[in-house]
Amino acid sequence: MESVLIFKAIFILVVFGITLLTATYSTLAERKVAGFLQDRLGPDRAGPYGLLQPLADAVKMFFKEEFIPSSANKWLFIAGPSLAMLTALMTSAVVPFGDSIIWDGQEFKLQGMEINIGILYVFGIVSLGVYGIMVGGWASNNKFSLLGAIRAASQNISYELAMGLSIIAIMMMTGSLDLNAVVKGQAGFHGMAWNVFYQPLACIIFIVCAFAECNRTPFDLPECETELVGGYHTEYSSMKLGLYLFSEYTNMFVSSAVISILFFGGYNFPGQDLLPFSHNVITIIGAAVFFGKILFFIFFFMWVRWTLPRFRYDQLMGLGWKSLLPLAIVNVMITGAVILLTGK
Repeated sequence: MESVLIFKAIFILVVFGITLLTATYSTLAERKVAGFLQDRLGPDRAGPYGLLQPLADAVKMFFKEEFIPSSANKWLFIAGPSLAMLTALMTSAVVPFGDSIIWDGQEFKLQGMEINIGILYVFGIVSLGVYGIMVGGWASNNKFSLLGAIRAASQNISYELAMGLSIIAIMMMTGSLDLNAVVKGQAGFHGMAWNVFYQPLACIIFIVCAFAECNRTPFDLPECETELVGGYHTEYSSMKLGLYLFSEYTNMFVSSAVISILFFGGYNFPGQDLLPFSHNVITIIGAAVFFGKILFFIFFFMWVRWTLPRFRYDQLMGLGWKSLLPLAIVNVMITGAVILLTGK
């Protein structure tokens, strides 16, 4: 028992570090992808190939002048970015990054917190993330910040409904709320029984809603510079602004992980049961494949940002309520009918 607790403590610290490192270098990848799509280089002066650019950005954020508006609510102004970052980091606690490692006769699962309602935990924490935006936008006592906060709240509420219904279809097929069970349910056909082949509509709905939940283009209405200066973080500077920006990339990392788990097999990969390797080696390969899937979806988030224009707000709300929500309800009904008729 003691060895399991030590492993869990070390594993949680490693996941925490990987999450922060991935989010940090996502800022560089964002600009590199933008440069590639726009036929330019992107940052290339801070170290070889610009690899030290995220560190330069962090130093800049830390040493910028701290500014709190005199009319702002000081404590809530501080609590906003802290809450946004806290909820972003808490979500990765239940993500299964691999199967399990067997050492000295004991099994160690590559998952920070093993609970049988993992998907509810993820959905609950993601729902709390909007409070960081709302609190910060309201506490700034700035009309642009308040408008951005209101937009964020209404956008998240609108798209969480369709997202939840798309997840219900997966839960109906799996029969469990455990993320590990969802991944193991996709291990058939030599690791290729991915839910995306059985629930393509749910996959599309979930990915679109993930863009909206992460406030990514074309759903970046809460912080659109052309209308609201900077949206809910207009009045923020120094590391408080850094926490807001950093939480967005952390959410993008976690969203990519959840998309990979629910629809793309998680740590399952083609031919995994045909390889002549030990269980531990297969687990390590599966974890590497899982991170490869995460990096692909992070790239996809960035690709879409520099490809599609921003929606108008009426288009954004119309898509959520008039298109995605009815489609998600129909998908749940079809899934239920198929399960009832086939008994699977």
